[in-house]
Amino acid sequence: MNANEQIQLLDCLQSLLEKQIKLARHGNIGDIEILSEQAELVEKIAGTQILESGELKNRKEQLKKLYSDLNLALFAQKDDVAEKLKQIQKGIKIVQAYRRNI
Repeated sequence: MNANEQIQLLDCLQSLLEKQIKLARHGNIGDIEILSEQAELVEKIAGTQILESGELKNRKEQLKKLYSDLNLALFAQKDDVAEKLKQIQKGIKIVQAYRRNI
């Protein structure tokens, strides 16, 4: 694999991560899962050892930051979903108590 093909893989991975972050921030978790299936790019990139070259140190750091941003966005969604689940469970308990008293 030549250098241009390796750079194209990095570009694709960066684009994929940026899309996943955007989707996570908008709460589209299902779409993130679909995009994560395309993450075979990571295996291809890891096989090339391209990110180990000193020339691409900045690129490696940029990808690490994107992964970190994606992780934070997913955790924020997780907290939001957990809070909504608590509200639903509370509503179910109220409805059940109401039914018993009728």
